[in-house]
Amino acid sequence: MEVKKITWLELFYDLIFVAAVSTATNVLLHVEKGEIRPEYFLKFVLIFIPIWWSWVGQTLFINRFGQDFLHQRIFTIFQMLFVLIMTSSLSVNFDQYYLPFLIGYIGLRALTAVQYLVVHRFEEGNRKDVAHYLGTRFWIGIIISCFSILFDSWIRYSILYIGILIDILVPFWGRKYLVKAPTNTSHLLERFASLTLILFGESVVSTLYVLQPQKGDWDSILFSIISFILIVSMWWQYFENVEKKVDKSIETSGQTIIYGHLFVLMSLSMIAASIKLLFLNEVRYSFDLYFIFGSVCLYFMTTTIVFHQYRFKQDRLTLYHLTLFIGILATFFIINLIVEVPNVVIMGELTLFFIIYAKLTTT
Repeated sequence: MEVKKITWLELFYDLIFVAAVSTATNVLLHVEKGEIRPEYFLKFVLIFIPIWWSWVGQTLFINRFGQDFLHQRIFTIFQMLFVLIMTSSLSVNFDQYYLPFLIGYIGLRALTAVQYLVVHRFEEGNRKDVAHYLGTRFWIGIIISCFSILFDSWIRYSILYIGILIDILVPFWGRKYLVKAPTNTSHLLERFASLTLILFGESVVSTLYVLQPQKGDWDSILFSIISFILIVSMWWQYFENVEKKVDKSIETSGQTIIYGHLFVLMSLSMIAASIKLLFLNEVRYSFDLYFIFGSVCLYFMTTTIVFHQYRFKQDRLTLYHLTLFIGILATFFIINLIVEVPNVVIMGELTLFFIIYAKLTTT
């Protein structure tokens, strides 16, 4: 497989998404009567998906067809402008910012579709077919989402997300075309690792929040140290797998990496929010448990699924490993339900889990 390196422009492109990710995470910090209401979980998902898909769209184009040409740089820079428009419009009070959000999102997706049509003119064989398929089919979801501006209330959002859903499913429906011009697995994993690192940064920011100067508050210092060890363990497990435990020469459509990382990234946002909520102690104890253990379980399951197909056969996890990890999480969760423990103990338990997870999956 051709060696494809991440460019500085791609890394710059990632940085533009930092604010968008932070906005999505902050939605989960809206606490009312000791819990996060379901509507805020829904808003978190509905904000996160367009962010993720906007980033994925350009990343996949660069993965298959990206060259360091002047016109491709210009396309990417214009997309960054639309990211800024979209990010500035992200809010829990979405209605009043809907138009600039739509302009930002549609601008991003339209530019990506145009890029496919441009390279279609110069490619040959299967690559030409893939560029034509994606460059034409993406317009279906884009046009449907555009029609949302004609409506109000829930109808507007229904049409918007129907368009986004169709857009997301286009590569899935066209898998028979895409496998003939596979993704560059090494580059794809590194690009998703780059975005994942941004989400780890959100967790670090949550830890720094805990470390705000508080005279003689050793509890917050201990909590932040344990939280930091937790994040380091997660980082170690993820990036050690990306670097050493996966076969980057495998040629696929990359859909396990693409769609699986939606849940990996969402769970990291949830973990970042739960660290801050645990420290603030503003939510009910039982809600705390369900939220943070649910977030960790989602992260564990999705990272396991994403990497399984690409891990070297001798390094693949077995049913024994799966049972062990789920058993550890379930044991901690049940004990904590029976006996109420301090929040720092909960963080210590999860840190121990990720240390074991990292140890058994990277050695």
